[in-house]
Amino acid sequence: MQAFQIQKVSNQISAEAQHKIDFKTKPTGALGTLEKIALQIANIQQNLSPALLNPHLVVFAADHGLAREGVSKYPPEVTYQMVLNFVGGGAAINVFSKQHGINLQVVDAGVMGDFPLTLPIIHQKIGHGTKSSLHESAMTILEAEKAIESGAKVVQDIFEKGCNVIGFGEMGIGNTSSASLLMSKICHVPLLNCVGRGTGVDDEGLKHKISILEQVLTKHKPNNLLEILANLGGFEIAQMVGAILQAAQNQMIILVDGFIATSAVLVAHALEPNVLDYAIFCHQSDESGHKRMLEYLKVEAILKLNLRLGEGTGCALAYPIIQSAVNFLNEMASFESAGVSNRV
Repeated sequence: MQAFQIQKVSNQISAEAQHKIDFKTKPTGALGTLEKIALQIANIQQNLSPALLNPHLVVFAADHGLAREGVSKYPPEVTYQMVLNFVGGGAAINVFSKQHGINLQVVDAGVMGDFPLTLPIIHQKIGHGTKSSLHESAMTILEAEKAIESGAKVVQDIFEKGCNVIGFGEMGIGNTSSASLLMSKICHVPLLNCVGRGTGVDDEGLKHKISILEQVLTKHKPNNLLEILANLGGFEIAQMVGAILQAAQNQMIILVDGFIATSAVLVAHALEPNVLDYAIFCHQSDESGHKRMLEYLKVEAILKLNLRLGEGTGCALAYPIIQSAVNFLNEMASFESAGVSNRV
């Protein structure tokens, strides 16, 4: 697997950036979370007048062999159908990306069906879905490494087009199961605290899902992080891991979506802890384990809208708030420039 060199974000201009924030025409701290976002972005870019350039959102799609074990409300063929829906502009992420001026790209990371090569997506299928982790490793180590490298390449290509802010979404029936398994292993959390209803399974479905995932955890005894990812992950999650690592290496702003995307962050963070310096967590998912994921990483999300859709929708919805954080830092008057007294 390729090596990633991710620098910790420097605090060299942090005091100066904080002074600029504090001396805007407002009470200290009055813009709350916007001030934290502005400071983080200024530090990432090492610039007191940061800019968001050519924003992108990448949706990675792949199928899961585990879906054949009845862990989802929907059949596996929905993954293929939703990729076509993304291309046709009919999904929620299409609506929100268009609304907020975000460039959307879709990646076939491992969907079961074959798409025409003329379809305007990124074709980098690792396989026709993973194997069922109930019976064997979801993917081989070589496949996991290839997926990470493929995800990194997507980001590098986008970065070279002048992008400095990028979000990641996913589509894959069964992927909340993979995310729950990864969470349990990496965070050392009991499975019951990780598993939610995913696409909306009922009580019986949830009971069955938990039973299957408990058997999966019992079966696999990975010795390292790459084995955890290979045993339990999905091709779209593994490609997101590579995408996150590459974006952090490029010192880009990383927009993190919900439960599945954060499971990829868990893996990337375990490999390279400095990735968190570049990450903005856009929303807290309604999937039950996501709150615990965020607590494990010691981060807070911008939004809490009871979303559990995926696709990167939380990133797109939070993006105008992030824009506002940058805009107030760059455009809002200071006490001095406005001739306003900042003393009682």
